[in-house]
Amino acid sequence: MSTTDPRHYDVIVSPVITEKATIASDRNQVMFKVAKHATKPQIKEAVEKLFDVKVKSVNTHIRKGKVKAVRGSVGEQSEVKRAVVTLEEGHRIDVTTGL
Repeated sequence: MSTTDPRHYDVIVSPVITEKATIASDRNQVMFKVAKHATKPQIKEAVEKLFDVKVKSVNTHIRKGKVKAVRGSVGEQSEVKRAVVTLEEGHRIDVTTGL
């Protein structure tokens, strides 16, 4: 594996492990929480260097923060930027094992 730039770890915050992300893995897609300032080319480069795979495309979206009330206490969820990374055929990432 090639040497990784420490900045790649600042771009990719964590993998998203949800039911929807698990279903997307059947279509060769992986979901990550990414830094809000990260661009699609930066995300693509970071995933390719960190996981040694070939990326076909990157789609991003920002989940807006919202106010939630649980048992009378009010809290606020922060905004989160997510990236759906589609990998080339033959490449896989198993996010359940970690880096």
